[in-house]
Formats: sequence, structure tokens, C-alpha cells
Amino acid sequence: MGSPRTAPHGRYGPEAAMTGGEALVRALAAHGARTAFGIPGTHNLEVYRHLGPYGITHVTPRHEQGAGYAADAYARVTGRPGIAVTTTGPALLNIAAAAGQAYSDSVPLLIVSPGMPLRHPRQPTGMLHEMRSQTEALRGVAAFSHRVSTVEETGAAVARAFTLFRTERPRPVHIEVPLDLLEAAERVGGVRLAPPSAGRRPGAEPVREAAAALLAARRPALVLGGGSRGAAADCGALAGELGAWVVTTANGKGIVDESHPLSLGVSLHSPSVQKALTDCDVVLAVGTELAESDLWSAPPALAGTLIRVDVDPAQMYAGLPADVALVGDARDALRALREAVAVQRSESRGDTVALGNGPDGVAALRGERDAETAERDARWIPYLRAIRGVLDEDAVITSDSAQCCYYGALPHLPVGPRGRYLHPTGFGTLGYALPAAIGVKSAYPGRQVVALSGDGGLQFTVQELATATQLGLPLPVVVFDNGGYGEIRDEMNARGDTPTAVDLPRVDLPALCRAYGGAGTHADSPGALAEALARALNTPGPTVITVPEESTV
Repeated sequence: MGSPRTAPHGRYGPEAAMTGGEALVRALAAHGARTAFGIPGTHNLEVYRHLGPYGITHVTPRHEQGAGYAADAYARVTGRPGIAVTTTGPALLNIAAAAGQAYSDSVPLLIVSPGMPLRHPRQPTGMLHEMRSQTEALRGVAAFSHRVSTVEETGAAVARAFTLFRTERPRPVHIEVPLDLLEAAERVGGVRLAPPSAGRRPGAEPVREAAAALLAARRPALVLGGGSRGAAADCGALAGELGAWVVTTANGKGIVDESHPLSLGVSLHSPSVQKALTDCDVVLAVGTELAESDLWSAPPALAGTLIRVDVDPAQMYAGLPADVALVGDARDALRALREAVAVQRSESRGDTVALGNGPDGVAALRGERDAETAERDARWIPYLRAIRGVLDEDAVITSDSAQCCYYGALPHLPVGPRGRYLHPTGFGTLGYALPAAIGVKSAYPGRQVVALSGDGGLQFTVQELATATQLGLPLPVVVFDNGGYGEIRDEMNARGDTPTAVDLPRVDLPALCRAYGGAGTHADSPGALAEALARALNTPGPTVITVPEESTV
């Protein structure tokens, strides 16, 4: 069987002697982990020792924040928790921003790290990477931070994390294994596994009430957030059955095909769309907080009935309180709701008549929405059309907190259910796009993946070009370069302030990518961007394509 420190993978049975590091990796593998992102350090070598034997591949970003964003995106596209491994102290703090983003966007991210020894004194000793409390630091951005006290408890901590991922609103979790437990060999029992999800169907009575309200509605609408992704087919079918128009949050982008005649895409921030929502007699909101980060303003006062579907009971009274609360998994809830609608329609022998919310009404509302920002958004639209024209339907686009993304691509680059668009909503971090694209590419090497960013945001994590080069997989990085922090510059101008600290010297980003071993070029027209993007999708490694914003105006 081998010594406790070199036990072969697959040892999941009872009464095995192993270190805390092996117990941790064994538990991750038993829960289906196959990829981890992280950087080895002096204190986590016992974890790295066991990754390969337990069948877990590893991707090495150049910064722990990049590891967190990559694991976050891996989780979003695969539906499996993303695993990130850090060492102690500064490494763990480096990944805290990514944990905050995962918390904001309800992403199952598992961060594992060493910690100070079990009996480490509270008085500082000057030990390497020592800090007052890693668990207290991570509790502020995670669902929980679990510091284990025995090797046996390590497996239970992993099971606790996966139980949360499967049964509650997904959030990031941190598990800390003290240094002495990582290296100490103890006899432990078999792997403790999180129970499988049994589904969470809402109560029958609120389902009947919601179905009755929807059938009686003359102007129904669906608002879809990221929590509705597992119910995409039922959401689209219900919208068609009711003649209801559909609007999504950033995280819900593409759940219903944005080319569908009833779809308004990502438009919750539009004053016209918000006004239309207040005129609806029933709004069905699925898997969304209906928060300021979704609406870019305070939630509008809805005049009609608000039906909310969410796995998190707290959402039923947070923000806009639900008139009808369906607490449960979106897939189970939407199927139950469609069944109830069919039964009640059959019993009443009636048809739903949606006035003003059919395809003609949606087309008119889409026109009002676009007119609101036509002057501002015109600079990006031709380039976004060029990008869309090159990409496959199942391509994945990763996004940054950049004007070209939230003003440009979110409302104007259509995505369907086969594709994905990953955006850092809520927490609003910068530097997400490039490492997130690496996370997606690690999960699906053969799938088209494009990172879309601004010059300011890209430079938060630009070192991950080295990671992308090492992977050797085609990865275009399209950068709209406005010479600094364009959004903050505009906000300063709007206040009448003198722009300060927002104009940055231009960096030759394509040359920087070439220095990292990739490729790079500039594109000063939509046609040039389309040609460069097509080449980049067939060129191993990253290709940075910059679009100077003076060429877009």
C-alpha cells in the first residue's frame, strides 16, 4: 500500500494512515475535483505532493488573485466547484478579492490553505507569513472559514463545503489546515462525502398561486438572474407560453437566447425597461437579487405582483419583497410552475393574452432602450458585431469591469444558451477577464474563449499572459484602450472636477504579450479586428488585440 506519505491514489477506504495534506487532497478527489489552480509555497508543499497521485491536474497562475478568478470561471462554466490552493499569509490575502467576487456572484469557490500551527501562540512570534487570523480575514468574504483541529476533521470540512455548494446558495468557502497537521500522519477513517442534492421543490400552494397570477396577467415579464441558469429551457418555454418578455441581469445573460423576439437581453439598467417593469401586472424574478448592481440604481417600485424564485429564503424579503415566494431550486420551481400553469389553463380552457408584451411590444421597447444610449454606445457596436461574426455559437466570452463590457458587450453582444458570457458583477473587481478565460480554457481546451477587457483592467492581472502562454492554447484577448480609467475619468468630468490620476501612459500591450511568448497586434477598424480575431483563434497561446478608442469614435 505504500508508506503513509506516499499512499497511492484511490485509497478511500477506512483506517488509512495519512498526513493532513493527503487527507485534504483525498477528500477533494473523492468529491470529484479534477483541476486546481494555485501557486506552491513553503507551507503548502504537502498538499502539492498529493495532487498528481490523486488525479488532480494543476494550473499555475502568476498571482493568487488570478488563481481565484480562474477557479471562479471554471466553476461558472462547468457547474462544479472551482478549487484554489494558496499558501499562508500574503498568498491568502491575495485571493481575497476573488473570494469577494465569487460571494457577490454566488459562485462555488473552494479555497484551501495552510495556517499557523495548532498551538501557535497568540502573541506574535515572527514566523514566516504569520498574521493575526487568516480565518477572520476570510470570513469577511466567504460563506465560512473552517480551521480544522485534527487530520480526521479535514475530510469533514471538505464535505461541509460541498454540502453548502449542493444544498444552499453557492458561496466561496475557505478551509485552513494548520501547518503541523499538514505534515503529521494520523490514522483516519473513510472519506466523508457530502450528500447528493435531492432537489428543492417549492411548496404546492405558492406554486398554484403563482400560476394563477401569471395566467391572469395581461402584461407579464420575466427577470432572469444567474440563479436561473439551470432552468434555462423552462424559462424560455414559460415566456413563450405566456407571451411574456424577458430581461436578464449580467449573470443571466444568454439564459434565453438574446436573438429571441421576446428577449430584451441585459437591459435592467435601462430607464425604459425599468418603467416597463413598473407597468407590468406580474413580474416573475428567477435567481436574482434585483439589486443595485443589477439595476445600476435603486429598485423600481413595482405596481404589479412580484413572484420570486430563489434557493435563498432571505431573498424573499430582501430588496423588493416577494408577493409570492417560491423557495427552492430554479429548475424544480420552474417545472412545477409550468405544470401548474398547464393544469390551470386546461381547467379554465382559457388562453393567456399578453398585451404590449409580445414580439412587437418587445421590439419597440428594445428601440427605446437603444435610443437612450445610442450616442455613447455607438463607438463599440461595430466592433462587437465583428467579434460576434467570428465566434461560434458556443464560444465563451470573459469580461472585465470596463466600459466596453458593461456599456458595450453586455447589452449589445448577443449570446445564446449554448454560449456563455462571464462578467464580474456586484463586487465589480478589475482584472477578471484574462485569468477567467484561462479557467474556462482549462475546462474546455477545444472551445473558443475570448477575453474582453480595457487597458486599465487588463493591467491588474496582465502577468497571466505568461500562464496562457504556458498552456499553449489559443486565447484571444481583445482590449479597448482608452489610455487609463475611462469610467472614472468620465465621472470626474461629470462632477466638474479636473481629471486626476486617471490618464495613464499608453503601454504597447501587443508587444508585452509577445514578450511573454504570445502574439499581439492592433486593430483600428471592425474589419481588422475580425481578421485578427480569426487568426488568434487558431494561434497557440495568447494574442492581445488592442483597439485604440480614438478609432472607435
